[in-house]
Amino acid sequence: MTTFRDLGVLPQICDALERAGITEPFPIQEMTLSVALMGTDLIGQARTGTGKTLAFGIPVLQRSVAVTDPDYVELEAGKPQALVVAPTRELALQVSKDLQLAGSDRGIRVLTVYGGVGYEPQLEALEAGVDVVVGTPGRLIDLANRKALDLGHCKSVVLDEADEMLDLGFLPDVEKLLSKTPETRQTMLFSATMPAAIIALARTHMRHPMNIRAESSADNQTVPATAQFIYQAHDLDKPEIIGRILQADEADKVIIFTRTKRQAQRVADDLVERGFKASPLHGDMAQVAREKALTKFREDKIKVLVATDVAARGIDVAGVSHVINYTCPEDDKTYVHRIGRTGRAGATGVAVTFVDWADVTRWKVINKTLDLPFEEPQETYSTSEHLFHDLGIPAGTKGRVKDPEPAPAREGSRSGGSRNGGRRGGQGRNDAGGEKKTEGAPRNRNRRRRRTRGGKPAAAAE
Repeated sequence: MTTFRDLGVLPQICDALERAGITEPFPIQEMTLSVALMGTDLIGQARTGTGKTLAFGIPVLQRSVAVTDPDYVELEAGKPQALVVAPTRELALQVSKDLQLAGSDRGIRVLTVYGGVGYEPQLEALEAGVDVVVGTPGRLIDLANRKALDLGHCKSVVLDEADEMLDLGFLPDVEKLLSKTPETRQTMLFSATMPAAIIALARTHMRHPMNIRAESSADNQTVPATAQFIYQAHDLDKPEIIGRILQADEADKVIIFTRTKRQAQRVADDLVERGFKASPLHGDMAQVAREKALTKFREDKIKVLVATDVAARGIDVAGVSHVINYTCPEDDKTYVHRIGRTGRAGATGVAVTFVDWADVTRWKVINKTLDLPFEEPQETYSTSEHLFHDLGIPAGTKGRVKDPEPAPAREGSRSGGSRNGGRRGGQGRNDAGGEKKTEGAPRNRNRRRRRTRGGKPAAAAE
């Protein structure tokens, strides 16, 4: 059995990992560490959930010089020695958490920077000194332009989930960041897929990179430990189906992915109304609210997270039993990244995908690209027997765990219906003397008009 110590990882890092229960390296880590620890540029390709963070995190930590190391006096004090660029805030936070865990015994200072929060804490931390900076492209560029972030001393640069940065339009920012780092840096690029633009980026900014792929080209891109179910479902019946899936025998933590932010909010609100502990996670939420939702999900205070695709890359939570695609993913890459939130690190999981009638053709393209055996999605309703059998839902389960709240009583019409206390067309007071008159009665107006000229009747003026 190969251990981290066998791969040349520093004892302090090994001790920190062992305390966290991480004793054996995963394939991508075992294949990568022997190359990365020598300072070689590399391109790592592996499906999501296979341990890519430590595959680049350990070399970054090991090549960084801690404040307590004798060699630290030779460095520019407080300047970042490594940069990790991530496409989303959630992924940046997750990477920082793993780096802080692995580097705790070495005293490596890790800072996370991202948008949506104030600059002051990040500026203060940079001024105090950091060793590794993990952040999203936009905020990193802002801090660099402010001269607060000096990347001129970075020994290592990591581009995590590079294909997602391509999809989000971050590649120009990434190239700006790379231009601010030394030419002699070590560059590591990790991604689940390798579009042409990412390959071009690697050729431009990397020096003879080593290509490492954690599986053979014939292997399926999806996680093999994840059981996949594809159902053709009606949109109005999906909340009821989901409510029953959440009560399946093996259901624990569940992530539901939606196509739009509004849809995520609507589905989360509907599940809460049905009695489930659920929360949305989308870009319209404040950063504090997003972090709070993720924390509650990790701590089992909520069981269901309803997220958009942008959040898919940053959710690395242990114990996710089910992933539900509320709508058919846009393409095969989105499908792979979504269902990769379960079945992580050797665990098993369940992925359920709903396909609308209008999306059957799109699903067939995804199915063919990934070589899956689900070309014809099975027509499924909340009462379908195969739904209960496939997912282990107890017979008789309904789609809610609490009775719907009664509709609030409609406020009765006031007796008068008008401010003056009477019915429309009823009686009210005359402004002049309190004498009542009927509002509905026509007013007696003299509509006869006379022609005048110079203030005199027209006939007299002539």
